Amino acid sequence: MRVLPDTPIWSAALRRADGVASAYRTEMARLVRQGVVEIIGPIRQELLSGIRESTQFEVVRDHLQRFVDLPIATGDYEEAASYYNRCRAKGIQGSSTDYLICALAVRYDIAIFTDDKDFMNYQKVLPIQLYPFGKKG
Repeated sequence: MRVLPDTPIWSAALRRADGVASAYRTEMARLVRQGVVEIIGPIRQELLSGIRESTQFEVVRDHLQRFVDLPIATGDYEEAASYYNRCRAKGIQGSSTDYLICALAVRYDIAIFTDDKDFMNYQKVLPIQLYPFGKKG
């Protein structure tokens, strides 16, 4: 199963040093070793935005350079807008980036690795798969 971690998961794995981040860091390391981690340009940009120190920016940027961005086509943006409209009609709000993540995850058949509860709401309306991290079967 290919996995598309969203920004908070990447951030926890790359930049934070608390207890929660440790579990994400361990899981991300495992997924990277398996070669199943994907990234998109908007997530890369969110990760790099707001890093105050240039040396830390360079460290994170250099680490991310080993991952190639999934191609994004015009149709993906259109599908993301459609997803936004479908969710809004059901009373579910979200960001443009979240809906783009959903559209790309569906097109590429990738599970979204997130701790953002909004994605559970999106899943009620959209055909997305969420990576089952931390769920006991």
